[in-house]
Amino acid sequence: MGFLKEFKEFAVKGNVVDMAVGVIIGGAFGKIVSSFIEDVITPLLLTPALEAANLKNIEELTIFGGVKYGMFLSAVINFVIIAFILFLMIKGINKLKNEKPAEEPAAPAGPTQEELLSEIRDLLKNK
Repeated sequence: MGFLKEFKEFAVKGNVVDMAVGVIIGGAFGKIVSSFIEDVITPLLLTPALEAANLKNIEELTIFGGVKYGMFLSAVINFVIIAFILFLMIKGINKLKNEKPAEEPAAPAGPTQEELLSEIRDLLKNK
């Protein structure tokens, strides 16, 4: 039973769960970016270049008869878009973190150390 208990504690720790959620969301986000590249960027921006090369898809670009640099170019475009979006997200999160909450009104100032000592002295004198 000790092994199962340890595994349960490990599996439900916040960091493991957070990491799992991040991996799942990252996979879904990767699919969104891939679709954005293939379905939006390539048709709008790269279509003239691809038509000039008599190609339908960026992945078909080759050099020296077989080196598919189009696949590499597609991966680079994907990376740049993902990096830019993550930069914007982190910048927004940091901006939210750096916003200072409204300052609370200062607590009324209490007596100073000298005033307290004077009161104690006066009380002792009156005894």
